[in-house]
Amino acid sequence: MWITPEEVLIANALWVSERANPFFILQRRKGHGKGGGITGLLVGTMDVVLDSSARAAPYRILLQTGDSQVYWSIACGGSRMEITTHWEWLEANLLQTLSIFENDEDISTFVKGKISGIIAEENKSKQAQEEEDSGKFREAELKMRKLFGMPEEEKLVNYYSCSFWKGRVPRQGWLYLTVNHICFYSFLLGKEVTLISQWTDVTRLEKNATLLFPESVRVCTRDTEHFFSMFLNINDTFKLMEQLATIAMRQILDNEGFAADLSLPKPRKTLKNVSALKRDLDARAKNERYRTLFRLTQEERLDGHTDCTLWAPFAKMHVTGQLFISNNYICFASREEDLCNLIIPLREVSVVEKADSSSVLPCPVSISTKNKMNFLFANLKDRDFLVQRISDFLQRTPDRMWSDANPPGPLSCSGLPSSSPGPAGSSQAQRHYHPGLPTASQGLLHIYQRDDPEGQGPKAAKEKMKEESWKIHFFEFGRGVCMYRTSKTRELVLNGLPECLRGELWLLFSGAQNEMATQPGYYGDLVEQAMGRCSLATEEIERDLHRSMPEHRAFQNEMGIAALRRVLTAYAHRNPGIGYCQAMNIVASVLLLYCTEEEAFWLLVALCERMLPDYYNTRVVGALVDQGVFEELTRACLPLLYEHMQELGVISSISLSWFLTLFLSVMPFDSAVLLVDCFFFEGIKVIFQVALAVLHDNMDALLACNDEGEAMTILGRYLDNVVNKQTVSSPIPHLHALLTSGDEPPPEIDVFDLIKSSYEKFGSLRSDVIEQMRFKQRLKVIQSLEDTAKRSVVRAMMTESAFSIDELEELYCLFKAKHVMSCYWGLGGSAAADRHDPSLPYLEQYRIDLGQFCQLFGALAPWRCGVHTPILAARLFRLLDRNKDGLVNFKEFVTGLSGMYHGDMTEKLKLLYKLHLSPVLCPEEAESALEATQFFTDDRSSEFPLLSDVDFLGGQEVSSEEDLKDAADGGGDNEEKKEDKVKDYKYYLRMWAKEKEPEKETIKDLPRMSQEHFIELCKTLYNMFSEEGREQELYHSIATVASLLLRIGEVAKKFTNHTTKNAKTLAPSPPPAAARPEGEESCGEGSSGQSQDVCKALADAQLDSLPPLQGSDEDGRDDTSVSSYSMVSTGSLQCDDITDDTVLIGCGGQRRGSVVDSDWSITFEQMLASVLTEPPLVDYFEKKGDIQTKMAACKAQRNVERQTSSSSDHELAQNSV
Repeated sequence: MWITPEEVLIANALWVSERANPFFILQRRKGHGKGGGITGLLVGTMDVVLDSSARAAPYRILLQTGDSQVYWSIACGGSRMEITTHWEWLEANLLQTLSIFENDEDISTFVKGKISGIIAEENKSKQAQEEEDSGKFREAELKMRKLFGMPEEEKLVNYYSCSFWKGRVPRQGWLYLTVNHICFYSFLLGKEVTLISQWTDVTRLEKNATLLFPESVRVCTRDTEHFFSMFLNINDTFKLMEQLATIAMRQILDNEGFAADLSLPKPRKTLKNVSALKRDLDARAKNERYRTLFRLTQEERLDGHTDCTLWAPFAKMHVTGQLFISNNYICFASREEDLCNLIIPLREVSVVEKADSSSVLPCPVSISTKNKMNFLFANLKDRDFLVQRISDFLQRTPDRMWSDANPPGPLSCSGLPSSSPGPAGSSQAQRHYHPGLPTASQGLLHIYQRDDPEGQGPKAAKEKMKEESWKIHFFEFGRGVCMYRTSKTRELVLNGLPECLRGELWLLFSGAQNEMATQPGYYGDLVEQAMGRCSLATEEIERDLHRSMPEHRAFQNEMGIAALRRVLTAYAHRNPGIGYCQAMNIVASVLLLYCTEEEAFWLLVALCERMLPDYYNTRVVGALVDQGVFEELTRACLPLLYEHMQELGVISSISLSWFLTLFLSVMPFDSAVLLVDCFFFEGIKVIFQVALAVLHDNMDALLACNDEGEAMTILGRYLDNVVNKQTVSSPIPHLHALLTSGDEPPPEIDVFDLIKSSYEKFGSLRSDVIEQMRFKQRLKVIQSLEDTAKRSVVRAMMTESAFSIDELEELYCLFKAKHVMSCYWGLGGSAAADRHDPSLPYLEQYRIDLGQFCQLFGALAPWRCGVHTPILAARLFRLLDRNKDGLVNFKEFVTGLSGMYHGDMTEKLKLLYKLHLSPVLCPEEAESALEATQFFTDDRSSEFPLLSDVDFLGGQEVSSEEDLKDAADGGGDNEEKKEDKVKDYKYYLRMWAKEKEPEKETIKDLPRMSQEHFIELCKTLYNMFSEEGREQELYHSIATVASLLLRIGEVAKKFTNHTTKNAKTLAPSPPPAAARPEGEESCGEGSSGQSQDVCKALADAQLDSLPPLQGSDEDGRDDTSVSSYSMVSTGSLQCDDITDDTVLIGCGGQRRGSVVDSDWSITFEQMLASVLTEPPLVDYFEKKGDIQTKMAACKAQRNVERQTSSSSDHELAQNSV
């Protein structure tokens, strides 16, 4: 490529001149190409270690002027072809012009200006992202593509100098982290190491420090493991590797490729060696931490953060921490954990102003909200810029109908709703959800406990004390989203939330209130869109509605069931990727007890999409990940119990039910709801703490267990007896209490004691540590699920193909790799998401289009046809694509490949025959597709439309002798018979049973082949043997078979015309089987009598000379008679396609310009019999292929193919000027 002219003082240092003229020199780097000796090895090693640009561009062109010792580098190239192109351009366009100049300085100025102009023209077409990257980074990206053979679509994120441990020897080189691959390259003293791995293949990624590998990164795949060390900053490198691996796992789950954030603001200056993608990923990581810390929505993006202090009126002190600004929120987090957190939605902000600065309070900013709360931030470094950014965001914040000054739900504990709904109008009555519904304004628990006589006693007094404590807290710390969240808040939550405030506080702590406030009316509109639609999710919802807390009277009537149906159906419509999963009904029913319908819906959104990610998808990946985290925590905290329970296999059995329903299905309701309180405030760490506390309390009993059932019983009894002695609700029977035997029941466990014990023993768990453990387990779980899917596919295909288990696994990996490649490189005609449906069976989940199928066919198929291969692949694709959606799944792919490799000669020939019939050949391939259609229409009954092989055969199966007799009969009797047949249900049962039976296709079921299709078949056979050792023998056999089949077709045409003419003269009575028209027996149903007639006609025919074709138009007959045998078997034949002008038919004219005979046809039996007469063809089609070699070659194509110099030094000397 052309480069900006750079001054070179020493031109020949480490470079070898290969070409020269008075103005330019073409040089090659020492150590590149052949030869070089020890000097070349040292230079090559130095280029790799020092990251020299000469490694990616070992050729360059220098500008030299007269006797000057100063040279200018104007072009570089990674290959000889590239640099030669530039050299030839210089000779053709500049050499003659430069000879006119008299001054060397003018020559240099002219050339540098010309090169700069060329570069400027090229840069106009470059993308903005490439321009944003530094020149050094673009050079590294070019080097990566050349070293590892990556396409332009593969983007480099960052690269690092490190050591790769190959055995016990470190190899110093460069690690390249791209969006989809991890690559390493090293060249030391002539020994080259190249490593390429996909992120989707990574099963384990961890940072460890051992005596052998000091502070290294371990990368494990299914096949091997790699160690990298000697990083300059190993923490930053490992974080980036984690991000890229997470993106790859998300790609496997959701089938979505990586999309760069185009709205990312550009840096004020170009960052050295930092790509735009690296900045994008860093911004994503910060956004994720910010959203997780403050429970914000996925659309929220952090704009910036700065250190500051916040005046805490409740503590009368300034709290040190960080201020975060995003497009919709101002947030604060204290440096000391749990001291103070604050969330201020911009929709609630009324005034932002600069306060007077002083030595005690430097650079303060005051923020006032609509509910009369004031927040004072100080010690801001750039106050003016901060206020300006907040003002900009405030201008873009739309005004809302209501604000958090009047939060939804009950604001008091008097039992009255916050607002009484007006009378429902006629339009509301027609809607599934409207404000007039009881569940639209209050929770089900409040509705069904309105007349509850329990209102006095110590429990009620305890409840009143909780309410008063929260009222005092609201007065001191504020109420609503802008409340100060401190350690005092945690203490109140651990003591239990008052039932009248539970719904409001769940919304507050989960962040669902923010989402609901910014989207008023969303739930009602969603319900109207979702209700009435039928899908798999709605069917599962209807099945589980009456299983949701059936012991609670709120769900023993239609009001509660209808509300639950609306919430679950609305969410399934909002997020079809999740739809509905078992356990969602239990969680949603509990939410409806304390919240209105809309509040319960937004709480469910917060649970499924933020607080419990991937828990409720089709494969419950999130729950499996947390199950692995729980096992790891058990091993760390309770090592003795972990070993024993692993032997019993208990942990995997209990953890799913505990985590999926947040203990609601395994613990009495009044006790489990307190865990839900803590969960909404603390997150998933509370669930882990309580689970560990349960195991710790039952450690002695569990260690004494001998089997899994005994351990499950012990844990079930323990959880059944976890009680809440402070509840004021009516007791709800717990279904799991049935586990308790008739022996002495175990003692009751107070849920408050259990929660307190979990914090005392396991309260040291940190959310960031849990997230790190989740990452490790996510890699393991997703790869384990993929392995399970592969094993399921292989098991299912074992009975339907002749490939071995290992071969099927390799084929599945190659097939899936094509799909994944289209996902992250955007290859293929349709979107990758359209080709992957996780709800389908494993055999049909991954599908490839025509382009990808042709690539796999060319690499794996045993039938190589040269340039004809893509045409043959396209025909096979259309044959396998039964549903005509333009995609082929793995089952169809293996079925086609198995027939070519492991079928007998008849099956292979039958497949080849099918590939040249009309439904498979597209009109572009066959010139007379219309004539072929006419052939089938004329020869067959018109009641069978020509759709496909399967459709045609299906139509033939419906026909029976009884139907033919009914068709021959006339008058009203026939109509009466038809009416009786329609009314006969047994007829439909027989038809249904026949449809369910697997089709057993025989060679007699194949339709006849027309002359046009036979020509295409000859083309394929002619190209198929070009790489065979017995090439000439096979060509000779093809010529013999083609000649024989042409004569058979001529005889069959005469016989068909003769029998058709005779049939017209016969009486209209039903003809006997021996005299049926040829069209009715085109599928091989001819009688033995006709076979004798055909044999007699063949015997009478003169086979030594080919008779002229009997075309439909006598005037269009070509009198030229050329032997097909002599044309095909001549020694001048080359291994190319048969052209349109090639004469294949002895007397028929050339294909172009002549009329193809539509009456000419052959059957598959005739083709099979003809091939059997030629031993070379029989040997070829009976030969078993070796797919292992082809699969190994296909996998090797993904490895780097290094470019080597194709010209020797002698050739260079001859070509040099």
